This record gives sequence, C-alpha cells and structure tokens, in this order.
Amino acid sequence: MRYFRSGPRRLHTQEMGGPRAKTVGLRSGEIADRNIRVILEAIRRHGPLTRTELGHHSGLTGPGITNILRRLAEEKLVTSNRRIGLGGGATAMEFALRPEGAFSVGVKLRERRGEIVLVDLSGQVHERAYFEVDRAERVQLVHAAARDMVNRHAVLPVIGLGIAANDWTEDESDAIAAMSTIARPYVENECTAGLLAERTIGSALPEGGLAMIIIDEDVQAGFLIRGVPYSGVHGRAGSIGEMLTGPDNVQLNTVVGFRSLRARIGEEDFARLMKGEEFACPLLSQWIREAAGHLLDPIIAMAGFFAPSTVMVGGDLPQGVIEALIHQLSIERRDTSTRPIITPWISPMRPASFSGGGVALGAALLPFLNTLLLPPASA
Repeated sequence: MRYFRSGPRRLHTQEMGGPRAKTVGLRSGEIADRNIRVILEAIRRHGPLTRTELGHHSGLTGPGITNILRRLAEEKLVTSNRRIGLGGGATAMEFALRPEGAFSVGVKLRERRGEIVLVDLSGQVHERAYFEVDRAERVQLVHAAARDMVNRHAVLPVIGLGIAANDWTEDESDAIAAMSTIARPYVENECTAGLLAERTIGSALPEGGLAMIIIDEDVQAGFLIRGVPYSGVHGRAGSIGEMLTGPDNVQLNTVVGFRSLRARIGEEDFARLMKGEEFACPLLSQWIREAAGHLLDPIIAMAGFFAPSTVMVGGDLPQGVIEALIHQLSIERRDTSTRPIITPWISPMRPASFSGGGVALGAALLPFLNTLLLPPASA
C-alpha cells in the first residue's frame, strides 16, 4: 500500500471562500503542508480554478500558489488546461483535481457484516464489496478484505485505510498495523464517518448544524456543528438508541432497530427488503408507523438543544423505506393526540445523500482528510 505521508497531521479546518487567517504556532513544514491542503481543497470544491481564483479562495500569494501547484502536479494530484477567454480573448491556465491521483479504502464494520469500498480523491466509488463478520476474528477479516481490495487494484496509488466502527479499539488498530503492508488505520465512529461524507462530497450543507440518524441493528445519531463533528465526552454523543421513547416508554433500539423490524416482518421478508426487492407488506407499514412515533422523541430533543438546519436519516434500509419513515415523521409531528403540542419548529428531514448513510464512504475519506485534504477541527 502506498502512502504519501507517514502519519496523520491533525490541523484545524479553514473555511474556503475568504482570506486565510494568520496561522499561529505552526512550524514552517506544517504551514507548507497546510497551504498545500488549502489549495487542493479549493480546487476540489470549486475547480477548475486559475491562479488568480486560487488566490481569492486561499489568500495565498502568487509565488506560493505556483510552487504548490508544481508540487501537486509532480504528485499527479492536479492537472492543468488552458481556459479560453470570453469571445476568444486572452487565455489563462486553470487547474483541476486529478481524481485518479490517489485512492483510499474504507470499511464499515457492524456486528455481523462489513462493507468495504475503494474510492478516488473525488470520492467516486470504484469498487464495493461485503463480507461476513465474526467478532472473535474481525481484525483478520478486515485485514483480509482490505488486502484483497488493494491486491485487485495493485497499480493504483492507494494511500491508506479508514474504518468506521463504534467499538473498534486501539489494540485492534495495532494488530492491523502489524500485519503485512497495511499501516495503522484511521478510525471514526459510524455517524461521524457518515457526516464527513456529507460534509466533504455530499450535497451543499445548509448553514448551521446538521444531524444524522443511522438506523441499523441499533439507532445512532451524529452532529455536525459549524462543519465540525461533535462527539461529546468519550465519543458518547448520539447514543439515542438507549433512550426511552414513545407513550409506552420503551428503548428506541427495541422499536426502531433491525431486530424489531425482523421480528415484525419475518426473516424472509427482511432479507428480501435488504436486497432492495419491492413487495407489498402491511407489516412493514405498521413498523414504519411505530418507528416514527418513537423516533420523533429524540428528534424533538435534537431540535430543542442543537436546532440543526437539517436532520438526515440513513442506513442500510432501502431509500423508499427511509422516505416513507420521514413522511410518517412529518405526520407524527402534527399529531397532538399523543403529544400535547404541535412542533412546527423541528428541522427539515431528508434522506442521507449516500447509500448506507455514507458510512463506508466516510471511512474511505479519513486517509485523505489526514494526509491530503483539510480535516475538520477536533471536536
């Protein structure tokens, strides 16, 4: 596996589109590394851009931009072409991202299954695969899946491995790093990974905060506040599945998690549903109504405390089921038979931009955010 740099360099996120703030407390090498990230991020977000436009987006000087562009071209991360002026007038050189200049592997790890993706620098998925997970052997299984993915694409410049898992340990990262050529992985929890995918390559983020709800075996939430993931003490923020919800005061995981869905519609129909098959199922409609009635409680709590601009719902459920759940939530919020007040102030809700909530995709972005692109500031 190829690596451009030896390890993570966590730097603070800089908003693009305005002059760059003065950098304090960084050594010259760190400043140079940051400036490279700033230019690459500007090209990725707004490109193709000329040197003048890059100066506007980054606040850097012309000679500095020229030196950075030369280095990025040498590393085959950007390409250049002449931009023809209006009316065939003067031309200028413009610079664009070269997606095939770097690749990364991301793994979404659940209790019984794993998903692995190979993405390029633009976030485009080039291959996706699934594998069974055994808790006792999951380090070996993740390593084998990543090794096989890299070996199938041996000619590509793969720069690292990212893992999205809620219970991955430092010892497991050490074990991965000790095996063959796969270096120590970058790790985040599932909701943070999904939020990073939305923030980095998803649809345009609204101003203010963003909340993400992931429905799987359990129910989790993540928060993006001013572009930065918020994890809370010991990464515990977003453990909404343990909340007691609904008029019957039951744990959210037992009503909205996949276990409740399997119990309601049966294993056979659950398997068909997860394969994306469309079929009439009144029991599924019942589950959606019940799930929405309980899921609204944590959404009200989020709206009251964080007031996010948008609440996204994602996970491995088919898009149609997620849309039906969001529609039912919009009905529940206006129903005063179980709640004494109407809640029009709840944030708009919509499906996550990517399948699976973008969790595996966000995991694959972690090596980019730690070595090439601007990472979010530490929460």
